[in-house]
Amino acid sequence: MPAKGKGKPKKNQHQLCKLLPPGEVLTDLQKKTWNVQHLIRSNGYGLIYLADKVSEYSEKDNAPYVIKVRPHENGPLFCEISFYQRAARSDQIETWKKRTKVPFLGVPSYIAHGLHERNKEKLRFLVMPRFGSDLHNLWLKAGKKFKRETVAKIAIMMLDALHYMHEKEYVHADIKGANILCGYTNSNKLYLVNYSSAYRYMVDNSHKKYMTDPKNAHNGTIEYTSTDAHEGANPSRRGDMEILGFFLVHLLCGRLPWEDKLSDCAYVRDAKINALDDVKKFVRDTCKNGNLSEIVEFLQFVVGLDYYEEPDYKKLQNIFKTTLKSMGISLSSPLDFSVVDEDIELPTTKKSRRAESVTKTVSTEEKRTQRVMRTSEESTSSSSDEKDDRRCHHSNDEFF
Repeated sequence: MPAKGKGKPKKNQHQLCKLLPPGEVLTDLQKKTWNVQHLIRSNGYGLIYLADKVSEYSEKDNAPYVIKVRPHENGPLFCEISFYQRAARSDQIETWKKRTKVPFLGVPSYIAHGLHERNKEKLRFLVMPRFGSDLHNLWLKAGKKFKRETVAKIAIMMLDALHYMHEKEYVHADIKGANILCGYTNSNKLYLVNYSSAYRYMVDNSHKKYMTDPKNAHNGTIEYTSTDAHEGANPSRRGDMEILGFFLVHLLCGRLPWEDKLSDCAYVRDAKINALDDVKKFVRDTCKNGNLSEIVEFLQFVVGLDYYEEPDYKKLQNIFKTTLKSMGISLSSPLDFSVVDEDIELPTTKKSRRAESVTKTVSTEEKRTQRVMRTSEESTSSSSDEKDDRRCHHSNDEFF
């Protein structure tokens, strides 16, 4: 994800492509060795390689693992490793699945991590399972619209993943298509990945206080980030549900009403507040393709959540399961990423949306105040010591 400020990567980060040639061997903290294959993803903030165990050498392009590599001081990767070590060990995941009777959980289990040095450059790496296509690319190929039943299945799987995370005292805070990947060998299994923004919202069984900090306002992926994040509040379970809701609407409708001015974070924030103030109108105006009662019901539930409240995950899942049942579609049937047949009318023009925003300036400000007051009377400005690299930015910064 982009770093704070202008998001310019450091010079040595651009040079990482030259540091790990194919055949380089990395040793993790458990003394297991990993063979780096070729580079499959590169951006200004690090690299992702195909990899395999040295003892289980696989042919080119058939490696079952990937390795993320970042500079040693890179905060997001350190955050991601911390989440995996603390909350995503394979035994923890299996225990949770048995207790909740969930046959599949879309949270990758921790494999390994370690430190590496080459040409006097200190690096940190994380070993992960290899995945297939990401939802963002599949959505683009489908014409920027997924079928109603496909979105319902996505919602059900993501709610399980978030339920698990939340029980482990973490929130994801960056749910989007680029961070949801199909399994490498089974495209019907979806995994929520990229925990570089994962935030520990609860410590010692105590939820962190609702406090806003203007310096942290608008953190996250601007299309979907929560209204709390727009105010500079720390991520929460409510925030994850809100982000998921906006994301699901985008998958179904092809665009969001605030998409024309993503560079104006305040405009996006106010548009989201207006949307949540009248969920039925928001969904109807954004996606004029018939009845989407499950999305309306989901968002209405989310609007009623308190900042400190635990969502009723099963109730939310049942909303989408009921939709699938009414359509005569089995939850276990294959995911359908094909092009949507029907013609969905897009929202109103850029000009009319901007004009509507101007006419609602006062009422939107009142809604903002009411929402903050409902959340907590202890809301204060705070220069948090837990600042991270989540800033106002766009999607598709990292996937593999």
